[in-house]
Amino acid sequence: MSENILEISNLSKYFGGLAAVSDCSLKVKRGTITGIIGPNGSGKTTLFNLIAGNLKSSNGNVTFDEENITDVPSYELFSKGLLRTFQIAHEFTNLSVLENLMMVPGNQSGEKLMTALLKPKQVAMEESKVKEKAKEVVDFLNLGHLSNELAGNLSGGQKKLLELGRTMMVDAKLVLLDEVGAGVNRTLLKDIGTAILRLNKEKGYTFCMIEHDMDFISRMCDPVIVMADGSVLFEGTPDQVKTNDKVIESYLGRGSKNLEGND
Repeated sequence: MSENILEISNLSKYFGGLAAVSDCSLKVKRGTITGIIGPNGSGKTTLFNLIAGNLKSSNGNVTFDEENITDVPSYELFSKGLLRTFQIAHEFTNLSVLENLMMVPGNQSGEKLMTALLKPKQVAMEESKVKEKAKEVVDFLNLGHLSNELAGNLSGGQKKLLELGRTMMVDAKLVLLDEVGAGVNRTLLKDIGTAILRLNKEKGYTFCMIEHDMDFISRMCDPVIVMADGSVLFEGTPDQVKTNDKVIESYLGRGSKNLEGND
């Protein structure tokens, strides 16, 4: 088994004549929490979209768990254990927290009309197991008191926790977190950070996160990869990133305060 769960080689994406990602190469080690930072327009979100199968690449390769997944659609990657969350949470607003989690596992027998009609006991048993798993997830995330609350009524931070919970319903190998801290108050951000650390240490999840909050990145991530102009500018520990001349220069033209803490 390779020590790298994700390898990106010479990946590029062009929109007309503009290179949003340009000859980008990086590796994410298995069992790490890797941070990706960079000024606005540096290609971070486009890179995530390429990895997650939401965009087709112009050239280059993406390897996940020793399998070439370049341009493989997101629904296929989901079943392989590669999941992606979004800056704006995507929940089923009219379903409860528990029901949102129960919707995640695929190929449930109850989804097939004939099985639902002819094998109701099998369907009931499967649904019971999924429900128990969902209850374990809400307890893990300290959302038990909101199990029956409609997801649409949750705060922004609680929705981010719910998205994290959805990754737990399928035992993800690699989770791509897109600005999980955006719009979240400090208390809930601490809860989200704790949940990520626990999933990493207790369940062996590998995370790769885009984040603008340097304090959060410093607490959570090692290594940190810095992007600029669509490719990797620097990789190192949070402290090395904060003191690197190339990184500081990259941010100076776009607001160096991002390196000092919150953006």
